[in-house]
Formats: sequence, structure tokens, C-alpha cells
Amino acid sequence: MSSKNKIDKEVIDKIIHLLENMEYGTLQITVHDSQITQIEKGEKYRFALKKNENVKYTKKER
Repeated sequence: MSSKNKIDKEVIDKIIHLLENMEYGTLQITVHDSQITQIEKGEKYRFALKKNENVKYTKKER
């Protein structure tokens, strides 16, 4: 690996930090001319629907 391709420690630390603090999602690393130029983080939060037993649905009369 030449010095041109050496990854800066700050960039590596940022990637590690993002991964350690992500529960679900994606981390996209963009490389241009053998150098990391951009990092994008996408996270998803999903919530299970709970049935509310107190709510009763009735048919609407016309």
C-alpha cells in the first residue's frame, strides 16, 4: 500500500464510531482516486404495531 492509499486514522475512527453506534442500517463509503471522500449513514427504526383491545371497530351505517 503506497502512502497515497493510506487511510487517515481520523477517517478510520469515524467509521468505527458510526458502526459501533448503529443498531440497524447501512454505512456507505465512497472512494475516489483510491481515497475515502464521503461516508453516508442510513438508519431505520421499526416499531411493531400493537393491537389495542380497548378499541372496537363497528360497521358504519349509511
